[in-house]
Amino acid sequence: MAQSLAFVYAPDGEWVKDEEAPLASAPEGVVVSVRALEQAVLEAPALEGIVLRYGQFYGPGTWYATDGSIAERVRRRRFPIVGRGEGRFSFIHVEDAAAATVAAIERGRPGVYNVCDDDPAPLREWLPVYAAALGAKPPRRVPALLARMVAGATAAQAATAMRGAANGKAREELAWSPRYPSWREGFRGALGA
Repeated sequence: MAQSLAFVYAPDGEWVKDEEAPLASAPEGVVVSVRALEQAVLEAPALEGIVLRYGQFYGPGTWYATDGSIAERVRRRRFPIVGRGEGRFSFIHVEDAAAATVAAIERGRPGVYNVCDDDPAPLREWLPVYAAALGAKPPRRVPALLARMVAGATAAQAATAMRGAANGKAREELAWSPRYPSWREGFRGALGA
C-alpha cells in the first residue's frame, strides 16, 4: 500500500476527477515522483498493490491545524485568492484518512482510491471559510500573473486550475464514508470554530 496525492490530476476538462482521469503531464517534480511511486506499487509482481490518493490533510498535526504553517500564512494574509480562485481543493480530515486506510487494508482490492471528502471546492469558496474559522481577516485577492511572479507557476496553477477528486470508488469498494463529508463541518470541528 502506498500514500499518494489526489491533487495532481491534469488541469483540464472536468473540475472533479475520478481515479481513471490522467495525472498532470509535468515532465519533472512531484508528478514524476507520484507516477513512479504508483507504478512501482501497482506493477510489483509480488504485491496486490493499493494506492491511496489523499486530499489535503487537515486536523491535528497538519499544515491546516490552528498551529500549522497554512494557518499562520492565512492569519498573516499571505495566502491569497489568486485570479478567480477556481482551483479545486479536495480535503480529508486526518481521522477520516486513517479510517479509509484501515478500510483499504481490510477490504481493498488492488488499484487506486481517492481518499477525500465529498466536497471538492474552489479556492475562492473554502479559503474565506477557513480564515473565518481561524478568526483571521478575509484573504486578499491577487492577479494570477502577480502570484506566478511571487509564488511561482506551481502555486499559481494550483490556485487557478487544480482539479478536485471524487471519492465514489473508495465509498463503494471500501465501504467507507468520511465522518466529515465536507470541509465545512470539518474545519469547524478541527479548528474549534
